[in-house]
Amino acid sequence: MAKAYVFPGQGAQFVGMGKDLYESNPKAKELFDKANDILGYRITDIMFNGDSDDLKQTKVTQPAVFLHSVISALCMEDFHPDMVAGHSLGEFSALVAAGALTFEDGLRLVYARAMAMQKACEAAPSTMAAIINLPDETIEKVCAELSKDGQVVVPANYNSPGQVVISGNVEAIKEACTKLKEAGAKRALPLAVGGAFHSPLMEPARIELAAAIEKAPVSKSICPVYQNVDALPHTDPVEIKDNLLKQLTAPVRWTQSVINMINDGMTEFVECGPGQVLTGLIGRIMK
Repeated sequence: MAKAYVFPGQGAQFVGMGKDLYESNPKAKELFDKANDILGYRITDIMFNGDSDDLKQTKVTQPAVFLHSVISALCMEDFHPDMVAGHSLGEFSALVAAGALTFEDGLRLVYARAMAMQKACEAAPSTMAAIINLPDETIEKVCAELSKDGQVVVPANYNSPGQVVISGNVEAIKEACTKLKEAGAKRALPLAVGGAFHSPLMEPARIELAAAIEKAPVSKSICPVYQNVDALPHTDPVEIKDNLLKQLTAPVRWTQSVINMINDGMTEFVECGPGQVLTGLIGRIMK
């Protein structure tokens, strides 16, 4: 019997997240209070009682989802992962859960990542869209055809069979949605995100984050971490750092990560963090 713990990314947040943990678990309260000190502002006020628009800002969302996910895992009585994985931002949560990063270093890195990504989002109008019920190859072909003359549109998240998220310039995404519907997509839904995550448009953020990741003390993880970039298990600190940095501009290979975990003996998935987004995706992958 092998148990895999998985950690969600940006988009899973909701106002009130973590409040029950804070009020019922002394260890959770201690970690949330420590996070407020590290960040220099009371992120718990926004998480527990704030405005949903404030919570949607990348610089708030990412540390908020990270905190809820990591603290949920660390406060479990029987937390003994055989393998872990996280979707996008969730990869940082997974690394803390697997002992590769400390709670403090993980939070500092997530905050640095969020600030760098927020800046990159503000520098160029960009967005993402979910494409439903088309083969990956069709989506890749249309994206390749439209990525020209300075326009960028690429597959960003391979979430489950028949669900791929694309990422790029606003106009390129609009054009891609039209063409992908013509090609037979059941839906092509623009997402309410601040930028083109996991695309070449995040290159400024990747450059900015490089120094922070290089300096971060990463240890050998206690169990394999299936990383987004290649969907393969890693425990080596050098490989983990390299993949973390590549992740900003490369697609999230979630479907393949889940398949590889199953092939490597996983018998149970446990989602840690706000919502059940990954549980839903895993159900579609496993069927």
